[in-house]
Amino acid sequence: PMRKIILRQPQPPTLVAVHSNQWSTGICDCCSDLDVCCFACWCFPCFTCSTMSTFGENFCLPLLDMMLSTQPCTPPVSMSMRVAVRSRYGIQEDMTSDCMYATFCNTCSWCQIAREIKRRKQTLTIINAQPAYMGVQQYVMNAQLGAVTSQPMISAEVLTSRAM
Repeated sequence: PMRKIILRQPQPPTLVAVHSNQWSTGICDCCSDLDVCCFACWCFPCFTCSTMSTFGENFCLPLLDMMLSTQPCTPPVSMSMRVAVRSRYGIQEDMTSDCMYATFCNTCSWCQIAREIKRRKQTLTIINAQPAYMGVQQYVMNAQLGAVTSQPMISAEVLTSRAM
């Protein structure tokens, strides 16, 4: 029978989790997620309602900003949403910048919010699918702090069968 010799073990994938006190993307990084960008450009009211719903709030709230858009003021729901996202994810910024972004860059602000929610909500599932040959012997796994080792398990049955 032919035996395979492994010259190099496969390396585990590099995983990056977003746990920062900064926005994961900039205010003008719309091209970093084209799905978000296109949805916002083609149907902004639907996009804001969808983003609000994904965040866990009432999806109709952004429509209040649309009704108040004839008034020269900061859109209250847009600013509140930005503050809420910053608060939930521990992003350090101030309400002055929230107000400026919501007032003068509202579409970009909503895109940044949607990208942040999307990136922070991603759950990672890690499956170790490397085959392991256990052989004829039974093994018991011993877990220690920071390490997992396997050792042969010697039972009374094995000792009596060897003695015979």
